[in-house]
Amino acid sequence: MEGIILDNIRNKLALLPDLPGCYLMKNQEGTIIYVGKAKVLKNRVRSYFTGSHNGKTQRLVANIADFEYIVTSSNMEALILECNLIKKHMPRYNVLLKDDKTFPYIKITNETHPRLEVTRRVIKDKAKYFGPYPNAYAAQQTKKLLDRMYPLRKCGVMPKEVCLYYHMGQCLAPCEKEVQKSEYEQITQDIAAFLGGGHEAVKKDLQQKMQEAAEELYFERAKELRDQIIHIDALMEKQKINTTDTKDRDVFGYAVDKGWMCVQILYMRQGKMIQRHSSVFPFYGEAYSDFMSYVTQYYSDNPALPQEILLPDVLDEESLANKETKPEIAIAAPAEADLQQGEDTPESAEEAEARATAAEEAAAAGIVDAAGGASILQEWLGIKVLVPQRGLKKQMVGMACQNARVAIDEKFRLIERDEERTSGAAISLGESLGLERLSRIEAFDNSNIQGTNPVSAMVVFIDGKPARKEYRKYKVRTVVGADDYGTMREVIRRRYERVLKENLPIPDLIVVDGGKGQISSAIDILENELGLFIPVCGLVKDDKHKTAQLLVGDPPEPVALARDSQEFYLLQRIQDEVHRFAITFHREQRGKSMVTSKLDSIPGIGEKRRKALLKHFGSLKKIKEASVDDFRTLSIGEKLAKQILDALKDEEPTS
Repeated sequence: MEGIILDNIRNKLALLPDLPGCYLMKNQEGTIIYVGKAKVLKNRVRSYFTGSHNGKTQRLVANIADFEYIVTSSNMEALILECNLIKKHMPRYNVLLKDDKTFPYIKITNETHPRLEVTRRVIKDKAKYFGPYPNAYAAQQTKKLLDRMYPLRKCGVMPKEVCLYYHMGQCLAPCEKEVQKSEYEQITQDIAAFLGGGHEAVKKDLQQKMQEAAEELYFERAKELRDQIIHIDALMEKQKINTTDTKDRDVFGYAVDKGWMCVQILYMRQGKMIQRHSSVFPFYGEAYSDFMSYVTQYYSDNPALPQEILLPDVLDEESLANKETKPEIAIAAPAEADLQQGEDTPESAEEAEARATAAEEAAAAGIVDAAGGASILQEWLGIKVLVPQRGLKKQMVGMACQNARVAIDEKFRLIERDEERTSGAAISLGESLGLERLSRIEAFDNSNIQGTNPVSAMVVFIDGKPARKEYRKYKVRTVVGADDYGTMREVIRRRYERVLKENLPIPDLIVVDGGKGQISSAIDILENELGLFIPVCGLVKDDKHKTAQLLVGDPPEPVALARDSQEFYLLQRIQDEVHRFAITFHREQRGKSMVTSKLDSIPGIGEKRRKALLKHFGSLKKIKEASVDDFRTLSIGEKLAKQILDALKDEEPTS
């Protein structure tokens, strides 16, 4: 079968044209697993089946059983077609901008009486959209500030009379009086100017009005204006990076490591950096091609285009991936003075020649070159798209790439930290206990109050992480009163009888909540009744009910663990989790038994009627508050209804 597939691919490769287009890679089931574009289909598609590839690309190539291609008349058509095919087929190995339609925007509605909204759905409704914002919080905070400053309608449905917003000066009250269209147009222009980065002019105007209000002794109005200025400062405090012009720009950067890519977008509005957005995802193809695929998808549904887009050049992936970056701040940036220097320095002839040579080599290998990608994107979007080589704009792109490197490094540091806390801690704990392997841990805890409603619970941790689907609850059947040892024996017997009967996984370690008595009870059942020799340890708590000591063996002996070690923290998490699970189950059972006793003690109320009452009224409290007539729908007469209400009333505590 494999030979047939290879012969089919070889035959198709020989027929590939020297034309631009898109290619669709398929697996054995005929499912499209990857979509790509190429200036020269022959070069690009052949490159997948020749030479060596990194691990991620090898995984993609290993799953290719067939391919097809679509020839286009231009590179721009190939770019658009690739974007549409990715959205249609959602291939497994493509970069998928899953949140491309979830970016929030601020919208000024196209209505007779417009209002501000935060929306994630952009449609052609003649409304004005501003954004996108990197998250909903940023959009909501901005809208909240605009609502205070500009008196547009706040209500969804026009009320019959003026509301509180009118009295607060935050609404023009179109429900009460006529508002001229010109007035709305002026407010819309002011909001657009503010969102476009003109907040300094707005702030200056507010400061003047505040001064005038204070001079006229309108101190409340002056305070409102002062608060608005404070809110503007708070919202715009991150706008520290400025350029000499006032253009709106989106600045892109990317970084790759271990088969993952991070794309950073810096939003520059009116020459100021106002926000950034970060995406981290696995990629399987050639890095820059997949990066450009991300950019294309991002703008395919984005109506709020900037005036200029800045893209990075093709990066040296190997040197970038191995570069050590240890930033002290979240956003690494050049000094503000550097960013505010003069125009970009022109590219030298030698640099231009070297870049052209590199682009030719990339094209020959079928790889997307930066200049070509920018040119196609510019033609498609109708705005300037640059790949800066020197000067200020190069620094801005470098800042975006540096932030991408910071973000991807942080991802792997978090993964390493998580492994240290979980699987690493489990391995270290196993070594401390002398176990060859410690993957699966099952922990038990008993719960009762003065011997009532005794229950037990078991939690499972696999490689240091809770496996919640395997948690189990036990109602104690054979033990009466507060017999912790007897409860432990019953629950251990029931659990591991089932393990043997159903051939379930046997744990590497059993953890019981308690000391020598609980450990001995568990070992006795396991070894003498069930023939299982599983290590059992006990966790002893101190007088503050915190994990204090680990006991293991028969007879049990303490194991020295540092209180600040990951092994000790893992044991704490296990003990806290099983205790939480047992207490929650015990409260549920106690609550049910209290309801049962109150209703079952009433003559004429059996199991069937008790369930019907609780189902109809919902709770014991609702039954107490019911009238005699409310019971008639349950076929309960006046006499029995009064008995129920009197009995429940008698059980209420007296003050």
